[in-house]
Amino acid sequence: MIQAKQELLQALARALAQLAPDAPPAAAFESPKQAAHGDLAITAAMPLSRSLKKNPREIAQALVDLLRAEPAVQRWVSALEIAGPGFVNLRLTPAARQSVVSEILAAGSRFGQQPATGQRVMVEFVSANPTGPLHVGHARQAALGDALCNLLASQGWQVHREFYYNDAGVQIATLAQSTQCRLRGLAPGDEGWPESAYNGDYIADIAADYRRRCTVKADDREFTASGDIDSIDDIRQFAVAYLRHEQDLDLQAFGLRFDRYYLESSLYTSGRVQATVDRLVASGHTYEQDGALWLRTTDFGDDKDRVMRKSVPEGGEGREAGTNTLYTYFVPDVAYHVDKFERGFAKVINVQGSDHHGTIARVRAGLQALDLGIPRGFPDYVLHKMVTVMRGGQEVKISKRAGSYVTLRDLVEWTSRDAVRFFLISRKADTEFVFDVDLALAQSDENPVFYVQYAHARICSVLAQYAERGGDATGAALAGADLSLLTAPSEQALLLRLADYPEMLTRATNDLAPHDVAFYLRDLSAALHAWYAAERFLGEDAALTRARMALLAATRQVLQAGLAILGVSAPEALQRAAAPAEAAA
Repeated sequence: MIQAKQELLQALARALAQLAPDAPPAAAFESPKQAAHGDLAITAAMPLSRSLKKNPREIAQALVDLLRAEPAVQRWVSALEIAGPGFVNLRLTPAARQSVVSEILAAGSRFGQQPATGQRVMVEFVSANPTGPLHVGHARQAALGDALCNLLASQGWQVHREFYYNDAGVQIATLAQSTQCRLRGLAPGDEGWPESAYNGDYIADIAADYRRRCTVKADDREFTASGDIDSIDDIRQFAVAYLRHEQDLDLQAFGLRFDRYYLESSLYTSGRVQATVDRLVASGHTYEQDGALWLRTTDFGDDKDRVMRKSVPEGGEGREAGTNTLYTYFVPDVAYHVDKFERGFAKVINVQGSDHHGTIARVRAGLQALDLGIPRGFPDYVLHKMVTVMRGGQEVKISKRAGSYVTLRDLVEWTSRDAVRFFLISRKADTEFVFDVDLALAQSDENPVFYVQYAHARICSVLAQYAERGGDATGAALAGADLSLLTAPSEQALLLRLADYPEMLTRATNDLAPHDVAFYLRDLSAALHAWYAAERFLGEDAALTRARMALLAATRQVLQAGLAILGVSAPEALQRAAAPAEAAA
């Protein structure tokens, strides 16, 4: 069917060029809102009516007449119908729908993927400061970011995963102070315990290992504790290394890896921040006012100008060594994105919480003010909203490990990696999400990850039964099946859904929308379960059985590929709670 749609698209382009030779619209098909209206729809007649000064239905009729003369239409289309104000609906032949099975079996794991383009893309996500365990917001970032990376890779991009964190500043100073208080025997609630200190049990764990002079190793650093409770610098370095190690364990539990960890402090030590400030000043887009340095971000679409550097008392927090000035947080962000651009990334995507919305305009404005040839709209952003965790019908707000929030590892330990990944991708990033722990554990159709994985397991069970009866269930053997026998309505629906997979991947990639993959997998699984309930697979008709095994194998391949995009496993066996007796055989 992929070949059929490509040939039909070319035929449509030729027909549109004949109708409007001066400015033909782009050839495109849409999916009818109702299956009864056909398999593909053309909407070009309505926008053409103004330029051609004709009634849309008149244009639609002329388009139909041109299409009927096309060999591809004669081969792959059973009916062309005009509907409504000028829609053209196409009904595909059974052969067009059935051909997708052969295409999937021939392509295998490459089905839906595009060849390498040579273009590089960086996706920065999670980017948690090393001041505590990763929380559920980081979990949503991890799921979104990793799935987005897999999507981009499927469409030919060379993907680089990056984790950026602040290894200095006020939060890190608070971490060191909190650990030092624990080392001195204080605990939350005691007199002398700082109001701003971190209260989680993990602070006590850091202090205990520091006192024992342990060595901790993370992906990007290693440090041995001196045990000196008066050395705030040693405590700081040990605490950061300790929590980076803990975050590594969180990421491992999530099955996540990064190509690089980027330290904010390196932007200062390398001179990048100062060089960026100097260039912005030289560009003429800055000015001094009220003792502060401002950037005219309004020149580039921001709603107001932004402070780049403000004066602080000598010794103030966040002060650069040897100065009495403080750069606001968007300045190192600008310097960091210059570094990204200079590393040769044609596209950069940041996955961040929705509270970062205000940084978009100022970072982009800073990059444009530098006049380095950085494209407008660089970088792209995917912003996500908060996650609420429910368990036993009650909202869970506190984790003993973290002290004030539920951690990524809590979710994985309470449910599973698969459930956390699938659930956190199953809604658009810009919508709030309720993670129901009880639902994630349920072995029922209401649990979306179980519903999809169970579809895959059902297929594996039937193919195993077919093999036990002497059938050859390999893709090579099934490739020669007589697919013209796949005529049942539930089979036709499944065939159409399989054919949507490549276009869905392309669309989801272009829209930076990995949730589209989760939606698709649920729809595909629904089509599989409906077919499973309607038809008998292992019957006496050997040719029909073989054709249905081929369709099952193709569906299994697409389910596996889609789940892999989300970082979710495709188990070959699952037990559904209170499942009725299976009727596959």
